[in-house]
Amino acid sequence: MARDDAEDNGGSVALYWDFENLHAGLAEEKFGEGFYGKPDSRFKVQEPLVDIQAIVELGASFGPIAINRAYCNWQYYGRYRDALLQSAVELIQLFPPGSSAKNGADIKLCLDATEDIGRFAHIGTVLIIGGDSDFMPVAQKIKAAGRKLIGVGTRRATNRHWAKSCHEFRYYENLVEGQPLEAVPVAEAGADSTAAPAVVDRAGDMLRRAVRLLAETKGDAWVHKGAIWPMIKRLDPTFDTKDHGHASFSDMVKALDAVVEVRKGVKDHEVRLR
Repeated sequence: MARDDAEDNGGSVALYWDFENLHAGLAEEKFGEGFYGKPDSRFKVQEPLVDIQAIVELGASFGPIAINRAYCNWQYYGRYRDALLQSAVELIQLFPPGSSAKNGADIKLCLDATEDIGRFAHIGTVLIIGGDSDFMPVAQKIKAAGRKLIGVGTRRATNRHWAKSCHEFRYYENLVEGQPLEAVPVAEAGADSTAAPAVVDRAGDMLRRAVRLLAETKGDAWVHKGAIWPMIKRLDPTFDTKDHGHASFSDMVKALDAVVEVRKGVKDHEVRLR
């Protein structure tokens, strides 16, 4: 559904991850159908496959993130540690009751989501990351409460009836296709003159990501300039234009005219990627 900008969504965002479900779907895509179901594949330290930042950025495109909670048996997922910490994901540990039993993530997730929308009126958008048909009942609860429901899952592992239960459904593969490599943070670049290209790349990367997300959400390549800075701060609360040699956000946009073009709109300037 098109919107004027991401600030018009009517509330905060809650993300609920059935993390093992998403990881398992990607593992089966990479190593073959049935791979993850084998005990010697499932009950061992897992190779990181999920692009956590891409999904968090999708959530941020709908508004400020208030809840970011992931459910899993984390004893096998330690290699995701840094990515989870950087994205401020709250980890819910669930031990399966038996060697071949499910960890009950979908049940716990549904109970928490239902409770949260009843407690927190400011939550306007709910993202459920997982492809199980078990999420269909909670989808009805979320929609009945007047909240927007976004689903995320892999193409092969997502139940089509669950996908149809959402207001919008985003396939994980579409979120990560063509993602730019993460630019070098300023703190890592150092203070010598050779750091300048990395600083420029970081500012341009943040501007590019913010405009791209707003354009996808709005359904129009041209986005309001006033919506871009709040989006950048949601993507990275630590980002400061002065760290990149710009006195203000407007100055940064002018300096990065190779990344975006600007035109005068009816109420605000409009920006699109070149």
